[in-house]
Amino acid sequence: MKILVTGGAGFIGCNFVYYMLDKHTDYKIVCLDSLTYAGNLRSLEKAMENPNFKFIKGSISDKELVNKVFEEEQFDIVVNFAAESHVDRSIENPFIFLETNVMGTACLLDASKKYGVKRFHQVSTDEVYGDLPLDRPDLFFTEDLPLTASSPYSASKASADLLTLAFHRTYGLPVTVSRCSNNYGPYQFPEKLIPLMIVRAQENQSLPVYGQGLNVRDWLYVDDHCKAIDMIIHNGKVGEVYNVGGHNEKRNIDVVKTILSQLGKPEELITYVKDRAGHDLRYAIDPTKISDELGWHPETAFDDGMKKTIQWYLDNTAWTDEIKSGEYAEYSKRIYG
Repeated sequence: MKILVTGGAGFIGCNFVYYMLDKHTDYKIVCLDSLTYAGNLRSLEKAMENPNFKFIKGSISDKELVNKVFEEEQFDIVVNFAAESHVDRSIENPFIFLETNVMGTACLLDASKKYGVKRFHQVSTDEVYGDLPLDRPDLFFTEDLPLTASSPYSASKASADLLTLAFHRTYGLPVTVSRCSNNYGPYQFPEKLIPLMIVRAQENQSLPVYGQGLNVRDWLYVDDHCKAIDMIIHNGKVGEVYNVGGHNEKRNIDVVKTILSQLGKPEELITYVKDRAGHDLRYAIDPTKISDELGWHPETAFDDGMKKTIQWYLDNTAWTDEIKSGEYAEYSKRIYG
């Protein structure tokens, strides 16, 4: 079995690479990544030592390159993690998100159709559903809800989801889509909430929290997400969408306070800043479908996952230092030009 993992130098992608190399020791894993600011080749150093792993530098929006790679490698499965994913950046410049998240996905879908891929899996986000009110804890995102994206980022992901499902209906391409809640764990680029707060708290810097920090997110440890995708690509029904949630709803301010507590840092480091434009209030996923059909359940309790995550960042300060200094980009440039 040969699997293409796009965006495999990013946070969830690299964790998936390691999960699959460990779980399926006879599989060949090929990673295609353009190594933009959030793609760190250092994250794949251990994978590079595995003879079943291969890295290719390139963009999923480069149609000529994508077709060349598909023709040479003859993939059985494609798992598309590649995406611009930071909401703030999408508000600042939405066009980059359309290029990668929509046109890039279109290139992959077209090549998958052309070269007979047996399963194309689109990794999406719960943000495509918009948000839920804070005063209705009984409401959850289900797969049959309409897509009401709030930001250019989530709109681009919703577009990619619809395009993926359209390739199934129109061309018969065997596809699946998963929409996950907020992931956390090792190798996450420190512009996202949890790694940003860990890194800044370590250095006794102020911790910027939007508004009053009352926005609620459903947190999912990254290994649990990787397991869900593994189950979907092997046993999920073609043409179906699966929600993947952690049953760990937390207010942003409570997540920040948990980090401070585990690091032994004072809450006085918290600084409240002007809220993000169009900031979604609450995300909460109902994962009943994947639980009933595939037997998947999140296995990592939030406190346990946070302990493992914080410890990883404490043990890997060189990784975060390289990112902050920009040296990881220079490293990638030296290796791949």
